Amino acid sequence: MSAKKDSFGKTVGVVVAVCLVCSIVVSGAAVGLRQIQQANKELDKQTNILTAAGLYEMGMSSDTIRDTYENKVERRYVDLDTGEFTEQPAPDYDMYKAAKQSEMSKRVVNSNVGFQRRANVASVWLVKDDNDAVTRVIMPVHGSGLWDLMFGFLAVDADGETVRELIYYQQAETPGLGGEVQNPSWQAKWDGKKLYKNGDVAIDVTKGANPDDPYEVDALSGATLTSNGVQNTIRYWAGEQGFGPFLKNQAWRS
Repeated sequence: MSAKKDSFGKTVGVVVAVCLVCSIVVSGAAVGLRQIQQANKELDKQTNILTAAGLYEMGMSSDTIRDTYENKVERRYVDLDTGEFTEQPAPDYDMYKAAKQSEMSKRVVNSNVGFQRRANVASVWLVKDDNDAVTRVIMPVHGSGLWDLMFGFLAVDADGETVRELIYYQQAETPGLGGEVQNPSWQAKWDGKKLYKNGDVAIDVTKGANPDDPYEVDALSGATLTSNGVQNTIRYWAGEQGFGPFLKNQAWRS
């Protein structure tokens, strides 16, 4: 009986030891990979911003992407109520996390954009030429699609109203239909469109859009709800509750 107890005890001891070793290995790997994952996430974000800036080229190395971003793009923070630049609220500030905190956000009113609160302070990225003059302004945008929120970047010229890029980097739309928001040929339809007409947001995502009309963008075929979501998103973020005051103030010129 004693021998059986000793054998059982040894078995349990071996199992516990193996579990401890495995947990240490897994924990160590998780910690080690976290920095790599964060670096890759930041690189992907920089790539999308450079695409919106018109500075990304196929085949760019990671180092070139980082150097181009560092030399050509400046991240700033905007008070959405005043439209003026403000200080970074926190070292690790994330506007999407801030939107979930009542003291750092405000409620969305009279809008079908698909979320209930937006942050008081938003990030923007200023694209500069060799003379340090701002050539494009890149703003983060998000809003509802058919299945979930879609996240992207809207880039406009320094005039504050001429669209150059609309880049979606996160969406859960139906492949081949709403998922075409990430198709470069559809994204190209936004180049040169105007956000405002007589001071009001005038973008219209519609079927059979006139390509020569500066306020019309052709809707995605077979994806009416996704197209409506894109229109609602841009109208919201270009409006008074979004970046409207900032685009009209053109704080980057001061």
